[in-house]
Amino acid sequence: MSDTLDTLENLTYDELHEGDTATFTRSLSENELVLFAAVSGDVNPVHLDPEFAACSMFGERIAHGMWSGSLISAALATVMPGPGTIYLDQSLSFKRPVKLDDTLTVSLTVLRKEPKNRVIFQCAVTNQNNQKVVTGEAKVIAPTEKVILYKPTLPKITIEGCG
Repeated sequence: MSDTLDTLENLTYDELHEGDTATFTRSLSENELVLFAAVSGDVNPVHLDPEFAACSMFGERIAHGMWSGSLISAALATVMPGPGTIYLDQSLSFKRPVKLDDTLTVSLTVLRKEPKNRVIFQCAVTNQNNQKVVTGEAKVIAPTEKVILYKPTLPKITIEGCG
């Protein structure tokens, strides 16, 4: 894989082997939490309302479970196998809540390769305390052609306010 920060390099089906691993890390900021709510439409007050969340079983606001799941998607799409990967299936088991400012690391492990360029990955998401927050398996179609691409420049997104 490319080690430069401005490029993405995939691993083809033929380059993947059982037991291969990769990681992807991201932290949850207030802005990301609010943006995920805006994009997904999930405005459950346990994510957005501190007073409501204080009375919940968690005692504070927590991240959307699918934010953690989306990090698995990002890891598969950008790290292993990388660009050209087609996501087919995902099982997720949510083990503990993710809180603001948590740093999550997705760990992917190739469990097995199947016909037609299918690859099964074990997926584990851990927080900064090495506690599992999500586990599961993913099935993808791995790319068959090698590519190295520049990462796209995304627009700057600002949050103007709630309401």
